[in-house]
Amino acid sequence: MTKEIKSVAVLGGGTMGAGIAGLCAERDIPVLILEMNDAAIEAAKDRLINGKPAPIDNPEKMSNIDTGTFDNDLDKLKDYDWICEAIIENADAKRDLIKRVEEVRSDTSILTSNTSGILLKEISEGMPDRLKRDLAVTHFFNPVKAMKLLEIIPGNETDPENIEALDQFCTNTLGKGVVIAKDTISFIANRIGCFFMFIGLHKGKEALDKGLSQERVDAVLSTPIGLPSTGLYSLYDLIGLDVMEMIGKNFASNLPDGDLGKEYGEFPEAEKEMIVNGQFGRKTGGGFSRMTKNEDGSRNKETFDLLSRNWRPTKEEVLDINDISILFDDSPEGVLAWEAYGTTLCYAANLVPTIADDIVSIDRAMQWGFNWSNGPFKAMDEIGPSKIIEKLKSEGKELPHMLKILEESNSENFYNKKGQQLSHSGEWITL
Repeated sequence: MTKEIKSVAVLGGGTMGAGIAGLCAERDIPVLILEMNDAAIEAAKDRLINGKPAPIDNPEKMSNIDTGTFDNDLDKLKDYDWICEAIIENADAKRDLIKRVEEVRSDTSILTSNTSGILLKEISEGMPDRLKRDLAVTHFFNPVKAMKLLEIIPGNETDPENIEALDQFCTNTLGKGVVIAKDTISFIANRIGCFFMFIGLHKGKEALDKGLSQERVDAVLSTPIGLPSTGLYSLYDLIGLDVMEMIGKNFASNLPDGDLGKEYGEFPEAEKEMIVNGQFGRKTGGGFSRMTKNEDGSRNKETFDLLSRNWRPTKEEVLDINDISILFDDSPEGVLAWEAYGTTLCYAANLVPTIADDIVSIDRAMQWGFNWSNGPFKAMDEIGPSKIIEKLKSEGKELPHMLKILEESNSENFYNKKGQQLSHSGEWITL
């Protein structure tokens, strides 16, 4: 019989912790939030009610939440089915707290560490076998209530029953789109989505040198190829250049040799200068763009020109080619689309089964986590994998793993009309 999750304890009431706790409370799940002290508890409560977006729409649902401190109330954890650690992104801090939790939790509880990039094997190293069986990583996307994707990452010793229980609870009760990822750097969505953003900066720089404007780069790397209208530079402003630089350094330092992410993780010089100047994006009042206010109250949008290093009025751009066929156009726009987005599709095709066992998990992660219209494999099916294979061969490039598998299996697409997907071993499996 599969375990059932009927109560949730959240360790840490920050942005992510409050989001997870609030979502559970809204579903009438008993929740315990533990924090460092009473002041942190009050801040968490305020975040639950007044945060943007507020995790709880109905203040009456706050009655589902109990609170306490790590020092005084840790023993309460024995009564909770799922304990979700959501403190700062620091492996040592997470390990120290999890060791304390292990001393008080019940034998039937499931424990997860919520992180966007710390590997489970780093957290669980040297931990007792009982804990390793019940420990996994969860990666909720922010804001928790609004973002559909939840990546669950088991370890080699994690009991599959625990993963099944988490999957069912988070899917059926919390309404999440769950994908099971491997314990690899940045998991699924951030591995591919951030790669696109990093290579986008470098290929965007080449496009600027060819005469394209930043607004045109954003226009190309957005809706025509099935990506959100934010484009490239606006997405950096939304996330924060400082956050992306940290992820880029992690890519450059920790990805295996030969991985393209290692090559593109370091920022170009102009973006490095922006970091030094504290020009991170929306949270600092401006990154690649900003809004200025006139004396009459009207607003102007300005773009930080990467070539001149000065602010100028933002220009609107309209493309002649406004669909996926731009990938095969020999214009500067087409070259940019192919070298940034096309390379990202190929990058994803090389990551099965490294980051996930199947292609549908990767597709769902990108649709649910980055709001792509199609994940990489559905996108390639829409484009026509044979066109991509032909273009790669004409450029003298080796076929990525899944495109090679597709060609060897004499298949036209990664998904067939029977509702099956092509596996990394060349067999058709049911979705």
